[in-house]
Amino acid sequence: MPTPRVAPYGSWESPIRSDLIASASIALGAVAVSNSAVYWLEGRPTEGGRSVLVKRTADGTVTDVTPQGFNVRTLVHEYGGGAFWLHGDTVFFTNFADQRLYRQDPGDEPRPITPEPPAPRSLRYADGCVTQDGRLIICVQEEHAPDGQVHNRLVALPADGSAEPRIIAEGHDFYSFPRVSPDGTRLVWTTWDHPRMPWDGTDLWVGTLNQDSTLSDVLHVAGGPEESIFQPAWSPDGTLHLISDRTGWWNLYALKDGELIPLAPMDAEFGVPQWVFGLTTYDFLQDGRIACLYSQRGLTHLGVITPGSGRVEPVETSFTAFRSIRTAPAGDQVWVIAASASHPASVASIDLQTGNATVVRKSLDVDLDPGYLSVPEPIEFPTDGGLTAHALFYRPANRDFIGPEGERPPLLVLSHGGPTGQTTSALNLEIQFWTSRGFAVVDVNYGGSTGYGRAYRERLKGNWGIVDVADCVNAARYLAQQGEVDGDRLAIEGGSAGGYTTLCALAFTDVFAAGASYFGVADAAALARDTHKFESRYLDGLIGPYPEAEDLYRERSALYHANRISCPIILLQGLEDAVVPPSQAEAMVAALEANRIPHAYIAFEGEQHGFRKAENIRRSLDAVYYFYARVFGFKPSGDVEPIPIRFMEEAE
Repeated sequence: MPTPRVAPYGSWESPIRSDLIASASIALGAVAVSNSAVYWLEGRPTEGGRSVLVKRTADGTVTDVTPQGFNVRTLVHEYGGGAFWLHGDTVFFTNFADQRLYRQDPGDEPRPITPEPPAPRSLRYADGCVTQDGRLIICVQEEHAPDGQVHNRLVALPADGSAEPRIIAEGHDFYSFPRVSPDGTRLVWTTWDHPRMPWDGTDLWVGTLNQDSTLSDVLHVAGGPEESIFQPAWSPDGTLHLISDRTGWWNLYALKDGELIPLAPMDAEFGVPQWVFGLTTYDFLQDGRIACLYSQRGLTHLGVITPGSGRVEPVETSFTAFRSIRTAPAGDQVWVIAASASHPASVASIDLQTGNATVVRKSLDVDLDPGYLSVPEPIEFPTDGGLTAHALFYRPANRDFIGPEGERPPLLVLSHGGPTGQTTSALNLEIQFWTSRGFAVVDVNYGGSTGYGRAYRERLKGNWGIVDVADCVNAARYLAQQGEVDGDRLAIEGGSAGGYTTLCALAFTDVFAAGASYFGVADAAALARDTHKFESRYLDGLIGPYPEAEDLYRERSALYHANRISCPIILLQGLEDAVVPPSQAEAMVAALEANRIPHAYIAFEGEQHGFRKAENIRRSLDAVYYFYARVFGFKPSGDVEPIPIRFMEEAE
């Protein structure tokens, strides 16, 4: 191997280019299994971000199920998820363009089974199931009424589309997880109401499903304002299972004789925050055992619970991050989406006896030399209030380069979205884009993040813009004090809620020399006034009730303190974003302009909350890289198109 060349950190040439990330990678969605095939969703940037359902049959044949002209994506809650479900090999899905529900029988074209809505996308569907006899669908419906009100409910409709959907449950703000018992006589579902979010507190209901598709004898089974219920499901013998955080950790329970029986009590998270529909972290094997996913200390594990054992038997695999698990029709096999620090997210089958995995689809269709990959190191560091916070630290890694003697790398601090989210150890090409060029990266699981129990998650209650900022700042300071990074070249970036943290860190501290906000919240009060229903009361718990706490909202919003920002900043925004509208970025740009702060602003036509199109993924990465190169004074590698940066010449 050639001797590595000496070059300034940040300027290293890397094969992990923006066009590779945009064109060679796909997003893998939920997995589903029938008796004859495994199905999964692929989000394809090169097809305009279209989501396509793909299946693999037992003989190994992989084919697209979704024909051209269709896009399997729902807009319920704006974030979607749960956009398709199966009955045998018949697929039911929501089509993005019109949000109608479609039925696609094997070998046939999709056909709509819900009426054309009175206004475009005014009726939306998600998170459905089909009765075992294939007669009836029950799913979540979201209606966007002409008066601007949004109504969520459960509906039932014939699976052949012979009648319109009929409302069977309404009156709560939100519904999820409608699931029919194996004998078709009972329905379970969850609800929650403003101002709670589903990870704050949900209610679990069970009712009798009558022959005329109505519900009767509805009972409240579990949950409440301070107990979050996740993924209720019926075992093959008709026993109701669910995940509850009543102990402070999302653990798995079975309902027997009206009592919740813990199946494997432990300080671990078997559930995840319900940002989207259709999430699955456990499933039933034919012999009564339960295959499950659980998270501890930032890593996700695969395990098996034998009822009555009281514990999880870990399954040793090469993966450290999992999501979406389904059991095979027979045997000790599960289908998952799995990844590790060096292996991209993949659809894989895993033998529960041996831990051996068979990968059938990778999110990246090229193999990367491990000499260009940085492996994350879980770190704990001191933060405000005498507490400890968590993060994953990535060192610069490129087999072809080393930095100059005595120089420390610049650090990029990543603040994840949510803020009730979690960063994982899964291979992330956008992180590797930076580390392979000579940046160090720290991906912070600040207080409020999922994966460390309810108490850690609730550190952010009333403290958004304080705890998250402090943890990001303290992660950067900790690494600088350890001599790992250059304390004068610290940058912070994040998207959505992570963008809010980024903007607050730049306005309220002087630690960072640059920042990048992807569709970030600049004005928390504006977000409280102008966002979608799902998050319209989220800030009540994170900051305080609005408008009663309006002064506090202004105090925590970077927009009203933009005169305190003294370092360059770049903002990126989708112009069709209904979660954080473009007005947020535009107001921030105007404030930066008024204060003559060096800044760049890039808006993307046709993008919503997050960028899905290949050309926009590529352009956003290259733009931010060029921006950091200008700020930190190195020459960017590769053919990076310059972007205009207002007032940058004055700063230089």
